[in-house]
Amino acid sequence: MKIALVTDAWFPQVNGVVRTLAATVAELDRRGYEVELITPQRFTTVPMPGYSQIRLALAPRFSARRMLDAFVPDIVHIATEGPIGWSARSWCKARGVPFTSAFHTRFPDYLAVRTGIDAEHFWPLMRRFHAPSRAVLVSTPTLAAELEQRKLPRTALWGRGIDHWTFRPDHEPHAALKDLPRPIMLNVGRVASEKNLEAFLDADVPGTKVVVGDGPALESLRARYPQVVFTGSLSGEELAAAYCAADCFVFPSLTDTFGLVLIEALACGLPIAAFPVPGPLDIVGPDGRGADGDMPMTVASLDHDLAVAIRKALRLDRQGAAAFGARFSWERATDQFVAALESAVTKKRELEAA
Repeated sequence: MKIALVTDAWFPQVNGVVRTLAATVAELDRRGYEVELITPQRFTTVPMPGYSQIRLALAPRFSARRMLDAFVPDIVHIATEGPIGWSARSWCKARGVPFTSAFHTRFPDYLAVRTGIDAEHFWPLMRRFHAPSRAVLVSTPTLAAELEQRKLPRTALWGRGIDHWTFRPDHEPHAALKDLPRPIMLNVGRVASEKNLEAFLDADVPGTKVVVGDGPALESLRARYPQVVFTGSLSGEELAAAYCAADCFVFPSLTDTFGLVLIEALACGLPIAAFPVPGPLDIVGPDGRGADGDMPMTVASLDHDLAVAIRKALRLDRQGAAAFGARFSWERATDQFVAALESAVTKKRELEAA
């Protein structure tokens, strides 16, 4: 099976979408699949208005078509609803090549935060993009149910994993964090308005708040919260060392579809504090004992009052958190990814043979 993987999100961006795609490509390569990557690195790009760290491909339609024509994929996976994604979608429809897509990001909710326009106005565009997809890959059953209500019923589960060698509980604490006043409460991710970071930074709890990441809101938040430690982006061993230096991980987002950083933090032995919303609920469950409630120890605290969630999370067991985080693997996630793509290819061949 020849797979073309098309995405508007790629390095040097550092976010959950890019890390998920990179890990999946590495696993596909290990298994011997032929994968063609069509990313912004292959196009002339311009900064995204209001978010200069993200670069968008400029007029990618004809170049994307040439790349896909040259590769002749059995199937195309379109990871994002950006300019390259729309170009690939158009090519697939014109050539009769099946494609799957993914719903990584709640763009209607993010656009609503940034524009003040009701998110409902953006959903018709999402439906139009994903409707011809043979399967919309989603990270959780909750998201699948939501998309079905949004008239996108053809979904397939594609979970997430971690690099077990990198994200483990025995790292030396990050040198820049280990001597900060405790407890140390950590957040990792894009520093942007849609991440609801103010809910964390305004929480009335003692100790030191640390934010790891970059984004358009970084400088304004640094100015507004001088007592907070903003490290900028960290990755790999440095990021794992930051997790290991902290006492709990705080996830204030209300809109993430999963939250890859949640399972990274857990695997490093860091209990979670979050709101009881999709994403955290799908990973750690309402009682903090896993989505199926099968953990013998509580590894997270979810509460509508984030300060309450933080205080409870600081009392939770780090060993239990690490054991729970270790359950997530890219091998299992890639099994799901491959199954969805193979099913789409098989259905096309059956229709052609009928």
